[in-house]
Amino acid sequence: MSAIIFPGQGSQYNKMAIDFNDNFQLSRNIFEEIEDSTKINVRKIISDNDDKKMNQTNYTQIAIFSASIVIYKTLLNLVGVDKINPQVVMGHSLGEYTALVASNFFSINDASNLIKIRGELMNSAIQPNYSGMAAIIGKDAKFIDEVIKSKKLNLEIANDNSPMQVVLSGLIDDINNAEKHFISTGIKRYVKLNVSAAFHSKYMLEAQKKLTIEIDKIKILSNITPIISNYNALLNFKKEEIIRSLKNQMANTVKWTDSVKKLETIEVSEIIEIGPGKVLSGLITRITNKFDIINIDKIEDLDKFKSK
Repeated sequence: MSAIIFPGQGSQYNKMAIDFNDNFQLSRNIFEEIEDSTKINVRKIISDNDDKKMNQTNYTQIAIFSASIVIYKTLLNLVGVDKINPQVVMGHSLGEYTALVASNFFSINDASNLIKIRGELMNSAIQPNYSGMAAIIGKDAKFIDEVIKSKKLNLEIANDNSPMQVVLSGLIDDINNAEKHFISTGIKRYVKLNVSAAFHSKYMLEAQKKLTIEIDKIKILSNITPIISNYNALLNFKKEEIIRSLKNQMANTVKWTDSVKKLETIEVSEIIEIGPGKVLSGLITRITNKFDIINIDKIEDLDKFKSK
């Protein structure tokens, strides 16, 4: 059994998926569909060497989604459904939306508009430079949660990425003041992230409420492939549960470690990461060694399917 996974914010890089755009008409068509729908010149953002714009949440999210779904749809067209036939899909934060398109739950057009709104809401949820995030390397989420509670820190676990990487969200002052507490516990590194706000925390609640209204407007297609949701790390195949989890995603912890462990319980043996970078593959190898992992990021990666 195989699973397909899609990356979220932080995996972006200049010119991602442009090689697909330059070589396949289908890829160009998908980029055009997203650009026509959102009125955002996605390929210009991806192609320009403007890191500031590329890393701005309201552009980053639609850019990563576009690159990921272009690569996925092109791969599917080239090798056929027999070789790309996942039993489950999932994605990290933003990547969950890409996974829902891959599972035929949302259309590309509807997902594009929803992601555009999501990026704008998250980018403007709280005043700039007032909140942020920090990655802690070397301890698991249970340990980090115990430190937060014992030291009475005003922080939340945003991403439980692996037993060796946990991301915190909070106000900038709280992020800065907490560093000494975590350093004293023997963590390997405390890294303040270059993000615009405290994602996946209580500071996103108002934005989440607004996004919920937009999610309710989307036409749901016939979900073909079950998805493991970030919110509860459960295998969901019922429309109501998938939507409920998606509505709660923005202001709650991304339970990536538990999601990967859930894959272990349903006899998945192969994971295909589709989209820019290899961030998720790296996280998975820190959680378990039970999966064969394939990355599809560039055209040359397509050769990995010739022998399948």
